[in-house]
Amino acid sequence: MAENPSAWWDSWVEEAINTLHSLKVLRSLRPICLRSSSLQFGLHDEAFQVFDEMQHWDRSSVEVAIAESTFSRWMHDTPSAGDEIVCSAAGGDDEAGASYEKFKKLILFSGNDYLGLSSHPTIGEAVAKAAQEHGMGPRGSALICGYTNYHRLLESSLADLKKKEDCLLCPTGFAANMAVMTAIGSIGTLLAGNSIPSEDEKIAVFSDALNHASIIDGIRLVERQKSVKVYVYRHCDMSHLNMLLSNCRMRKKVVVTDSLFSMDGDYAPMVELVDLRKKHDFLLVIDDAHGTFVCGKNGGGVAEEFNCEKDVDICIGTLSKAAGCHGGFIACSKKWKLLIQSRGRSFIFSTSAPVPVAAAAYAAVKVAKLETWRREAIWNRVKDFHLLTGIPVTSHIISLIVGSEDKALQASRYLLQSGFHVTAIRPPTVPPNSCRLRVALSAVHTRQDLENLAGALSRCINFQDTRIYGCNGYARL
Repeated sequence: MAENPSAWWDSWVEEAINTLHSLKVLRSLRPICLRSSSLQFGLHDEAFQVFDEMQHWDRSSVEVAIAESTFSRWMHDTPSAGDEIVCSAAGGDDEAGASYEKFKKLILFSGNDYLGLSSHPTIGEAVAKAAQEHGMGPRGSALICGYTNYHRLLESSLADLKKKEDCLLCPTGFAANMAVMTAIGSIGTLLAGNSIPSEDEKIAVFSDALNHASIIDGIRLVERQKSVKVYVYRHCDMSHLNMLLSNCRMRKKVVVTDSLFSMDGDYAPMVELVDLRKKHDFLLVIDDAHGTFVCGKNGGGVAEEFNCEKDVDICIGTLSKAAGCHGGFIACSKKWKLLIQSRGRSFIFSTSAPVPVAAAAYAAVKVAKLETWRREAIWNRVKDFHLLTGIPVTSHIISLIVGSEDKALQASRYLLQSGFHVTAIRPPTVPPNSCRLRVALSAVHTRQDLENLAGALSRCINFQDTRIYGCNGYARL
């Protein structure tokens, strides 16, 4: 057992970077500096307007409406390409004879805007200022001309949040996971003289059975390149993972897992993973898409919640969920950033985020940090759901497993009629006969919202017969 489990990986990454340098394919980020009064204004926390309680605009992130035609198609489970024509909620016809639809109002319980930041005026102001000053900004990939001081400032703020040396922005969370997996796979190839590595030189990747599709697709890609060997361990089963690790004779080991699983609402066993990391010297990679900004005292995510930030080597996150914006990121060391920006194809060959989006995300990082009441509120809603239903939920993602597809669809339609947007989750997203209602809580839901939802749920499902976590044996890889 190594004193520092990441020491071997540091040397392998450095060797891979040196190989890239010798081959003259090590890529650099060269920020374009856009002169901006709004950017300089945003450097200090006190420059951002924040609030100490919910405001009226916050509710727009959970109060939505759908056209009557959409409602009808949904109720009858009629396939739709989203082509319903929607003109206005006002009713009546205009002079040209266009039909105006009526709308049905719904409370959204299926979104990922966990803190309700998508409607925050400070974030909207940041978007508007950046757009007025720079339009959409330089358009190109980050390695060419799409990387600016706005992007760099956002990266620095996310690195601070995750307590990592640096950070790399990606177009989406999906692209971030793909970039990390392809960069990891490239190490085996680079250290084997830029050729297919032998079995001993390959990288052993251990993946939770219920990891996100973006992790799975990244693993599939590097598998095709014959640079990794993949082991899938049963969902959150540390005994099974320990057995696989103990029986693996390959030196380069990686364990990758979601930190908070999006379809089950359960956490990866972080404390046990850290213990196994010390025992087996593997690289620990987590996808903290659903924990970032929500979990932990400072919103640092699941690793902060379980006090193991220093034990996570690479943390992937998204800006499209609790941040209420768009984009993905990879928090890591500077060496890993250099490698990923040189070998992560989904990063290299994607256009960088528009400047206004980067400005909005930076403002969201600041607001999420300062408005601590939002984290308190969402965890109060978790407690409310438990008290109202008796179901022992532990996170803001509540997976109510009802069984068959028909049961899930019937329950979803009943909730729709009752004024709640809660979708039925079906195969292939989840295993057969484990169809579910996925309820996502938000900081801007009220206690009354939860009481109304619990009442509607009690009329379409039996709380005592409802499971909240799925089967451990189902692997999507």
